[in-house]
Amino acid sequence: MTREPTRSAADTTRRRLLAGVAAAGVVGTAGCLGTRSGPVPAPTVTSDRIEDGWRLVDETEETVFEQAYGPVTVRALAATQLYEYVSVAEALAEVTDGSGSPVVFFATRIDIRPAVDTLPVGGARDRVMSRAESAAVDAFRAQLSNGGIENVEVVEEGTTTVTGDHTATTWRLEGEYPISGSVTGRDGSTSSIDASASVEAQLGVWHDGTDVLVAGGAYPSEPLASVIGDALPGPVDGETAITEIAGSDAAETLATDPATFEEEISALLVSVT
Repeated sequence: MTREPTRSAADTTRRRLLAGVAAAGVVGTAGCLGTRSGPVPAPTVTSDRIEDGWRLVDETEETVFEQAYGPVTVRALAATQLYEYVSVAEALAEVTDGSGSPVVFFATRIDIRPAVDTLPVGGARDRVMSRAESAAVDAFRAQLSNGGIENVEVVEEGTTTVTGDHTATTWRLEGEYPISGSVTGRDGSTSSIDASASVEAQLGVWHDGTDVLVAGGAYPSEPLASVIGDALPGPVDGETAITEIAGSDAAETLATDPATFEEEISALLVSVT
């Protein structure tokens, strides 16, 4: 992955999105993108990983912006799918009686109507794609916030190649995931947990020749078992405590190396079409 200075994020992303539109005009039958009518097709996660351990928890459709550019009113419609990693969500619920998970993935398709290739070259296209990029980043932040991830900050920008040989602008972000609730041990004793796990997130935005695609996910950057163990009273190993509370499967899940989740998110991100 090639890294670039974060200060050029907006300009760089806009140029890449516009390049994707321009490329569509000279490749095969994509000479005219046209304007789609009806519902926005849901994005597709082509990696088999999405069938192994992930579950779809929400699907949404929304108008992300509507604005006049001269005589033309442009609407950007989005279809989003949100997934969570099942074993982590269930283990956390078993341990803390809470809901949600810091291991999530989402994919969004943004359909711009009328199609970008029908707009005048230059200012209008540039402004529309800039607005689409901003909407994509805002949507990602909202997804993280809705999932309980707080204090999200961008720490790095780069590029990667996604399915279809398109170039995506990528961001790495950091945040925090609060873990709170009451923990009841097998001996009947109850302890309160009030902790926060460090979280990393990845985001990618690109133009596939027809639509703007957005994909991203989040995962803990430290084992959740360690965070929970540190929050429990007295000197206690987190994995041992979780085993006593919820069993060995939950303990093993919450002790997962963060690199495992990072690999999952990276593979899913580049597979979206």
